[in-house]
Amino acid sequence: INAEKASNFFTIFFQNNITTILDLKHRRYFSQRRQIVKSVASFRFRGGVNLFGHRVVKYGCRKFDGVDIDKDKPCWLHLNYTHSDSADWLAATPLLPNNVRDALAGESTRPRVTRIGDGALITLRCINGSTDERPDQLVAMRLYMDERLIVSTRQRKVLALDDVLGDLKEGNGPTDGGSWLVEVCDALTDHASEFIEQLHDRIIDLEDDLLDQQVPPRGFLALLRKQLIVMRRYMAPQRDVYARLASERLPWMSDDQRRRMQDIAERLGRGLDEIDSCIARTAIMSDEIAQIMQESLARRTYTMSLMAMVFLPSTFLTGLFGVNLGGIPGNSWHLGFSLFCLMLVVVIGGVAWWLHRSKWL
Repeated sequence: INAEKASNFFTIFFQNNITTILDLKHRRYFSQRRQIVKSVASFRFRGGVNLFGHRVVKYGCRKFDGVDIDKDKPCWLHLNYTHSDSADWLAATPLLPNNVRDALAGESTRPRVTRIGDGALITLRCINGSTDERPDQLVAMRLYMDERLIVSTRQRKVLALDDVLGDLKEGNGPTDGGSWLVEVCDALTDHASEFIEQLHDRIIDLEDDLLDQQVPPRGFLALLRKQLIVMRRYMAPQRDVYARLASERLPWMSDDQRRRMQDIAERLGRGLDEIDSCIARTAIMSDEIAQIMQESLARRTYTMSLMAMVFLPSTFLTGLFGVNLGGIPGNSWHLGFSLFCLMLVVVIGGVAWWLHRSKWL
């Protein structure tokens, strides 16, 4: 299949030794034992989805009706449900139950898992990898899978699926549905753990600054606390999803895969413990910042009060001698003003000495 013909195709399915390409336009699929050239071709398909595929030297053509899809040759469809072709396929395909079709194109964002017969409908959250958005604005990924078919949908880019696609391109990726789910959940947890570690490092830097009496910019701590709370809100149910997948006796997951899923759930649980400790530390830092601000304000108020106390006697004397009445001492003496200034200096110095002796200064 050359690059010109590749523009008609939308999704590539990777298997252990089968490369299957679905033609959404003509409802056909092509499959052949992996006879590939050494170079891997990368194409951009309609719908804005970047997928990786191998060039097939020989292929056959048959009607795509799902007959050849079974547990020994499972297929993976990854769709952008906002694209018209993907939405039409989801609405019309007989491969999925009605409630699953609606859920894959729905607005459910909270992580959850629902068992439907031998399959499972799963909603997961991934760290946002877009450079123009914050990582805590998590990306929702919905998928339905059973022993023969995996259908995943998304609107924005999912980094974890790119990691799995990279492993498949290198030839060391998952070989069945259970291992695919474990790899995806492991990649999701890796990205979440990396982001939690970044937040933890920022908290450590902020604590070091506070020890040096350096207050962070306004809103910095609030944003950090919000990111932690958002991660806590979505990662806690996602850990429960992993734990339930580990306990469910799904026929397409082996005991080893269930153990790995339980390990992933426990690893995410440790990340949640780290989030809880970080939230508590941000609360302590908020109190510390408030204390620093209060102490700074108190020092300024104290300094202004001392200055007022030092100049209070001189202010009284200047007001008294400044009245325009007769009989002011030294009014007609040419050294009267100089003597009055000298008296003010002595009074101010005496008040300052008294404050210093009283340990107010």
